[in-house]
Amino acid sequence: MWGEAQAISKAVLETVETFAVEIEGQEPYVYEMRKTGEEGKCFFLEGNTCGVYEVRPLVCVFYPFELRGMEDDRHGFFCTQECPGIGEGKKLEKEYFEGLFRRACQQLGT
Repeated sequence: MWGEAQAISKAVLETVETFAVEIEGQEPYVYEMRKTGEEGKCFFLEGNTCGVYEVRPLVCVFYPFELRGMEDDRHGFFCTQECPGIGEGKKLEKEYFEGLFRRACQQLGT
């Protein structure tokens, strides 16, 4: 999202183009983080630590889940299979995802 990219830019004192690529067709997302190295890791990943944790984008807060629009103005959370923690740890309840959805609505102003 535009506001998130600007907040990161301000925090790291770099232009958005330094760390992100503009994308289309992924609304509400308008940027995607650049990847580094052969493994294609996030531009701000330093070892196992996020270099912009305090201003990380909503998509990172959601990880390993992604919020997607569905038919009839509904939304759903889907998980990525690239995360080694999928299926590990405690089961996440409906309330957890409702909280994530509220946060997305607040950030998007909807």
